[in-house]
Amino acid sequence: MTPSAPAPGPEAGAPSPGGPSAPARATYHHGDLRRALLEAGTDLAREGGPDKVVLREATRRVGVSANAAYRHFADRDTLLEEVVSRAQARAADVIAATMDAVPERRDARARARARFRAVGVGYLRFAMDEPGLFRTAFAVPVDLRRAGSADAAGRSGRTPFQLLADSLDDMVEVGVLAVAQRPGAELLAWAAVHGMAMLALEGPLRDLPPGAVDALAPRLVRMVDLGLGLPDGVTDPAPG
Repeated sequence: MTPSAPAPGPEAGAPSPGGPSAPARATYHHGDLRRALLEAGTDLAREGGPDKVVLREATRRVGVSANAAYRHFADRDTLLEEVVSRAQARAADVIAATMDAVPERRDARARARARFRAVGVGYLRFAMDEPGLFRTAFAVPVDLRRAGSADAAGRSGRTPFQLLADSLDDMVEVGVLAVAQRPGAELLAWAAVHGMAMLALEGPLRDLPPGAVDALAPRLVRMVDLGLGLPDGVTDPAPG
């Protein structure tokens, strides 16, 4: 729908401008209903994970009819797919920020290794800070094609999976990681940190005190690092 198109009939009964959905209605009238629905879907994911992303609830929050929403999303799964990509992009931003916080003063080998560890720390930080978005990003059944999709990229232009792969490639380039150890390394590293996240969110570790996973994250990524056959001696990225 273009900005100049009149609002269709089903929207006439939407909440009044003074109601809670007034901002969304204003956005919709400017031709941005699709974005408004995506924002609503992302909010729903943040609140309750992927199961809470329901197209009818998104339309209710935006203040339009289901028929209007179907012009942009064929069904609930179509909306959820795009919310998954948005959630992965948010995760990528947290991971990239954690990587960028590694000090520039390190020598190339130590810095590459610290940035690799920072990927895992950032991943766990996102899981603990945004559990609903984390579950949506990484618990919905999708394959690795989405892991490289531009729609799932953060502000750096890279997805979480690509940031992990880049950090491993950088370690190979500077001679920290042996070429023979590179194949499949991202799958092993991802499985380790994701397992910790899910145990803490939904498993027997969910009763850990606040901040426990943040405190354990540097030790976990050090174990992953050493498990790839790298020698010890690199300072862990700070959890803060």
